[in-house]
Amino acid sequence: MLMNLLFGIPTMVLCLLLQSMLIVVAVRFYKRRDAEVANPSLWSTMMVVSSVMLILVFGNLAQLTIWAMLFLFLGEFSNLGDAVYHSAVNFATLGYGDVVMSDRHKFLGPLEAVNGVLMIGVSTAALTIVFQDAFRKTLRARQD
Repeated sequence: MLMNLLFGIPTMVLCLLLQSMLIVVAVRFYKRRDAEVANPSLWSTMMVVSSVMLILVFGNLAQLTIWAMLFLFLGEFSNLGDAVYHSAVNFATLGYGDVVMSDRHKFLGPLEAVNGVLMIGVSTAALTIVFQDAFRKTLRARQD
């Protein structure tokens, strides 16, 4: 279990740093498009908010790929497709159980699940702030 923590904790930290960076990128992207959001057009607001969503989804996909690469490095899977699939199931906490890792590294699954819950939660929180701000500005512009 100690080896799993030695591999899992740094991977979680890397994912946390990546998510933090992408949230900053997403919020800056949003703030630079204030004029597009603060107008009566729902279309332009939707495009900006959708772009923020895509940035955050990319971050989550990148994180589960990082975990998949760890699984490949440890020899748990022989191809990237199986490693990414297993990682996505862990990250999203689905836990299908159709593909499992060896007893030696199976503790990495719950570690990735904890990481996924946190990062998806952080993405959701950032999107909630963007949604609220964007639609408040758009509705205010429509009233003027």
